Amino acid sequence: MVTLKDIAAEAGVSITTVSNVVHNRKSRVSPELVRKIEKIIQREHYAPSMSARSLANDQSNIIGVITHLTPQNTGSTVGDPFMSSFVDSVEKRIREEGYYLMIRAVEDAAELDSLSRSWRLSGLILTGMFQDDFFQTTSALGIPYVLIDSYVEDPEACCVLLEDEKGGYIATKYLLEKGHRAIAFASPSIRPGGVIEKRFIGYRRALEEYGIPFDPSRVFTQEITVEEGKKLGRQLAGRTDLTGIFASADILAAGIMAGLSERGVNVPEDKSVVGFDDNYLAQLTVPCLTTIHQDAKRKGILATDLILKQLRHEPIEEKNIVLPVYLVERGSVLPLR
Repeated sequence: MVTLKDIAAEAGVSITTVSNVVHNRKSRVSPELVRKIEKIIQREHYAPSMSARSLANDQSNIIGVITHLTPQNTGSTVGDPFMSSFVDSVEKRIREEGYYLMIRAVEDAAELDSLSRSWRLSGLILTGMFQDDFFQTTSALGIPYVLIDSYVEDPEACCVLLEDEKGGYIATKYLLEKGHRAIAFASPSIRPGGVIEKRFIGYRRALEEYGIPFDPSRVFTQEITVEEGKKLGRQLAGRTDLTGIFASADILAAGIMAGLSERGVNVPEDKSVVGFDDNYLAQLTVPCLTTIHQDAKRKGILATDLILKQLRHEPIEEKNIVLPVYLVERGSVLPLR
């Protein structure tokens, strides 16, 4: 098997020069030498050893996208349309920069620590973090990290957030403006200090603004999957007191609409539904889903830029980035007046 030393000898250059080309540090090498070395690499089908590279540099050039699994969160990381779009933009960007992507759901702090050390991860992008032991382990690992959709108190942490409370407020206010007064809130478990709590606060703020008392019986929590959404939809079909539903994710809203349909309840004629995310599912439901838009791809690009700047020791002007939301009107809401 050909080695860096063999390629360097044939090209008449140092091993360091060949290494710069292999690891995409081509700005340090003349264009003529780059072409010469790449020609040899292609002819010999040379591929760098990741394990050797990891040992030599004490890191693997692997960036991990980590989701913290909790007892209330047991679904697939990439099965969520939002996460799929987010991860796609991260992978494309880090691949361009010569890094590799690991996607992993982790159950506890010990597993995260072991994962980081075993793979010598260069950096972490973590979604949905809370102010707990898991986050404390993350911050103590000593490697760069970026938090996504995480409301933790750490002035040194780089975060990419969303106007979550505003989104919940806009969605609920839209239903109220259309004449709805009995509005359900559907989401996964509402954990203090998380994204869902922010959207729930927005829901309650809109009700309060319209003078509508908060009713706990109109709050429904379950996993964010289509099947769980369908179960909830069948349940909500029997709630004749409810005319509007705000679901905290489009995948949940799509499931609710399917469950309602199974019970002969039509959207929007019988019940109106608003989602959150504006992913591809919003345009596949019948009718198409009115929802709160967020830019998952932009979120991924910004997160990757932040982790790359940390790895390169470049200055970061803004550590906390909050992306905007807005309502996209489609056909799932019917005005009552």
